[in-house]
Amino acid sequence: MSDDINVQATSRSVLGKGASRRLRRENLVPGILYGADEDPNPINLKHNEVLKHLENDQFYSNLLMVSVDGKEAVRCVLRDVQRHPHKLQIMHMDFQRVVAGAELTLTVALNFLNEEKAYGVKTEGGMITHNESEVAIACLPRNIPDNIEVDMEDKKIGDSVHLSDLKLPEGVRLTDLVEAGDDSDRAVATVLASRKTLEEEDEEAAEAAEAAAAEGGDDAAEEGGDDEKKDD
Repeated sequence: MSDDINVQATSRSVLGKGASRRLRRENLVPGILYGADEDPNPINLKHNEVLKHLENDQFYSNLLMVSVDGKEAVRCVLRDVQRHPHKLQIMHMDFQRVVAGAELTLTVALNFLNEEKAYGVKTEGGMITHNESEVAIACLPRNIPDNIEVDMEDKKIGDSVHLSDLKLPEGVRLTDLVEAGDDSDRAVATVLASRKTLEEEDEEAAEAAEAAAAEGGDDAAEEGGDDEKKDD
């Protein structure tokens, strides 16, 4: 886990949709800070700072140090980000306070490694498709990983990486995986034959069929010639 990320916020006293619209016109993002058996705390964040934070993949899964009105920062995790459907605008954010020693559930990104070196890509001409970009985990706050690495180097065409194949850091478990091999053990990535590879295979098969047909025709012609000689 990397260093904590610092987030600055201010208290928000005026609530409601109208107040939130006014805040957004002032380039502020309304949010809420809750959890740890404390009262929810409505907050504001500066929109430009929020956009910079959201460019960092670790902001979505790492521990965040949220300071409200310049007071001592509290450890939190980001729980929800609401975005405008058409504009580059953040509408609302939810942060959950972290309790030391209490297990958290959150999502972390998958970091796919050695895709260009993968046997199925480099040698067999295939391509890799990602079925999942993140997974849900549970762990103590101190064990939150930046991401979970998925090494694709030895994967061939037709091979898949399932949840049960992931190498998890110590103290981290997958919340979606019930048991290896059951219906919950879904694939997160698969090496597929590319269209070019499939076309080449089709061409080779067609050429082989034509060659076999031609050879069969020659054999038939030879047999016909032998029969004529016998008749003579």
